[in-house]
Amino acid sequence: MLKQNTVFFLCLVSICLISVSNLHSQEESFDIEELKKSAPKVFIDCDRCDIDYIRTEITFVNYVWDRQEADVHILITLQRTGSGGREYTIAFIGQKDHEDLQNTLKYFSSPTDTDDEVRRGYVQTLKLGLAPYVARTPMSQGVSLLIKEEVKPTAVEDKWNFWVFNVSLDSDIRGEEQRKSFGYSGNLSANRVTLESKLRMGLDIDYDKDEYEVEGETITSISESKDFDGLYVKSISEHWSVGGWVSLASSTYRNIDFSYSIYPAIEYNFFPYSQSTRRQLRALYKIGYGHYRYMEETVFGETSEGLWDQSLSITLELNERWGTAEFELEGSHYFHDFSKNRLVVSGELSLQIYKGLYFDLEARYSAIHDQLNLPLGEATLEEILLRQRELASGYRYSF
Repeated sequence: MLKQNTVFFLCLVSICLISVSNLHSQEESFDIEELKKSAPKVFIDCDRCDIDYIRTEITFVNYVWDRQEADVHILITLQRTGSGGREYTIAFIGQKDHEDLQNTLKYFSSPTDTDDEVRRGYVQTLKLGLAPYVARTPMSQGVSLLIKEEVKPTAVEDKWNFWVFNVSLDSDIRGEEQRKSFGYSGNLSANRVTLESKLRMGLDIDYDKDEYEVEGETITSISESKDFDGLYVKSISEHWSVGGWVSLASSTYRNIDFSYSIYPAIEYNFFPYSQSTRRQLRALYKIGYGHYRYMEETVFGETSEGLWDQSLSITLELNERWGTAEFELEGSHYFHDFSKNRLVVSGELSLQIYKGLYFDLEARYSAIHDQLNLPLGEATLEEILLRQRELASGYRYSF
């Protein structure tokens, strides 16, 4: 039965568009309002869609606010494409009498599209996807089909070759009688994403300076960090990916004058790539080398050192009808001393209780035994209160 419906759907795609422009025609011999009562009940699950526009443009279905009442649950997820546009993955999930009819369509927007062009595009795709459900109801008698003039495909050349660049710069200047602060941050990123590979590079710079007047004395706090990260991932199958990660960093807070790290990595996704916008269960293994030059001698008597380490992480990401969830478990250790390790557990959960009403929960916990970078000596009260340096801690949590 499902196969027959799929064939029927593909036929409708070739026709291209459902139109209800004649719904109120005086020449119709049937009662449209009565037929409308039999139309499928639809629940649209999309945070970044123009729902009012969809309801205005698609009038041959009934809309409900509770997904449990729907005949069709439409789940729309988005991800950015290599050219800077967006990929809309639209899952049509049949419920009740339509459980045997499931389908997924994709719509790709261009980075030069206006908001109106984008919404027209995904509404067109929604119409196509709803066609098989409407065809099963008496409402199909009130729907007409229009055949568009055939459009020949044309080759489109991406002059940027899938590269996307972003630059941002922020500054913050504040002052009062006993306190002055100045800070800036900058970010430069270059990304290239295709179906076969992913290359991401980013440079982040942060600088903060605070001055306090306390009993005629000026206390100055300066925090500065620079980070460059590069990631390359090559897909070798629907489940396997290989790649590498490189990092350059410096941080006054972490007592790092300069460091670099290189990590080859391999990843396995238990779900195929075709389902990546809905669900992912990934296992990522990294092994590599890092060299660190410290600003001050560490608690272990080091001013610079090279370290080998490895890590394994398990990540689950779900984007379903009931909401979204992401859970991650990551463990790492240094090879020269296995007791120098770290375990991180984190999770984010967003449950849709009712249309527009969500229950959100986020938590993170780290068991820390690998703070090799801590400077020798006790932190001063000034350093603690102004958060000028990282402090020794066996754990860290946030909710």
